Amino acid sequence: MTLVLRAVTATDQGLVRDNNEDAAFVGARLLVVADGMGGLPAGELASDILVRTLATVDELPDSGEPLQDLITALGTANERIEAAVADDGARDGMGTTVTALMLTGDAMAALNVGDSRCYLSRDAVLTQLTRDDTYVQALVDSGVLTPADARRHPQRALVTQAVQGGPLRPAGRMVPVRAGDRFLLCSDGLSDYVTDDVIASTLRDHPDRQECAAELIARTLEAGAPDNVTVIVADVEEA
Repeated sequence: MTLVLRAVTATDQGLVRDNNEDAAFVGARLLVVADGMGGLPAGELASDILVRTLATVDELPDSGEPLQDLITALGTANERIEAAVADDGARDGMGTTVTALMLTGDAMAALNVGDSRCYLSRDAVLTQLTRDDTYVQALVDSGVLTPADARRHPQRALVTQAVQGGPLRPAGRMVPVRAGDRFLLCSDGLSDYVTDDVIASTLRDHPDRQECAAELIARTLEAGAPDNVTVIVADVEEA
């Protein structure tokens, strides 16, 4: 059985921001969400560089080593961001998060740096596949904070790692997939303000991908949407 990805993306600058520093890519096998940082226009540039660089992997034949392909492309994007900063001192500090998925056979390579997330909805059960590179996640891991406390912490958006030209420790894993799986990739504009329970029910109750993505954006706007928000909703189907 051959599996394929069917995906849509939606984004909104939110109710507070004047610009949108998020970027996304939906390809035949590859999905990417990036959340830029560093202020206008540097954050937008960083996320754009990353997404454009990773998108080239979608054009290549399947090597059978998708995780390594993503890591290699991420390294190239990191170097290009470093070069962009060197070209203009005003860009100092710019960077971006990334969460990416790439389908190969009956498995998905998942890669992330920062706090943009990837979820899997299977049989109506939601699983977070990525771990946030954030200060509050480190506190949760050490038992200082509960996940509920972390959602309200004033420093919840403080990332401990991003793609910004320096050393990287991307997290990667292979995830077995099957027809009927639904994936969500999102910037923290969604996950910081919409609970996992609401995300789970939205993914479950809106089978149409476009409607589902629109509903996730709407839920974020209802919650005040102080940040940019970007989502990709993707279904694994039989070819």
